[in-house]
Amino acid sequence: MNESRLRRLRDRPSGAATLISEGCKISGVITGSCDFQINGEVDGDCEIDSTLTLTKSGLWKGTISAENVIIAGHVEGDIIAAGRIEITDTARITGTVSGEAIAVAEGAVVEGVMKTTAQPKPLEFIEKRHSDD
Repeated sequence: MNESRLRRLRDRPSGAATLISEGCKISGVITGSCDFQINGEVDGDCEIDSTLTLTKSGLWKGTISAENVIIAGHVEGDIIAAGRIEITDTARITGTVSGEAIAVAEGAVVEGVMKTTAQPKPLEFIEKRHSDD
C-alpha cells in the first residue's frame, strides 16, 4: 500500500508557501502554481495549481479553486479541489465543498453540500493527532 496516500496534506514536506499574514486583507483574484498559506483575510476568488491552506485565523469570502485545500478557518463560498480537501476541527464553511476526497474532523461546521468526485466508496478516517500538532 502506498503510505504517502494516507498522510495528511499538512504533514507533507514542501518548500516555503506564499504567506498572507494575519492582519492583511487581499481583495481580488489570486492565481499561482505554488503553495499558499492564508492567515489573514481574502475577499475574492482563486485558481491555484497547488495546495491552499487557510489557517485558524484565516477568513475567505469567495470561491477557492486549488489542487488541494486545507481549511482550519472560516470560508463563505465554494471550495473546489482537483485533489483532496482536509477540513480541521476549527473550520467553519458556508458553501459547497467538492473534491476527489474529503476528510472532515470532528467539530468542524459545514453548512452546505459536500461532493466527492472520485472515491467510489467512503474511507474511514480516524484523527490520531490534535490540530495544533
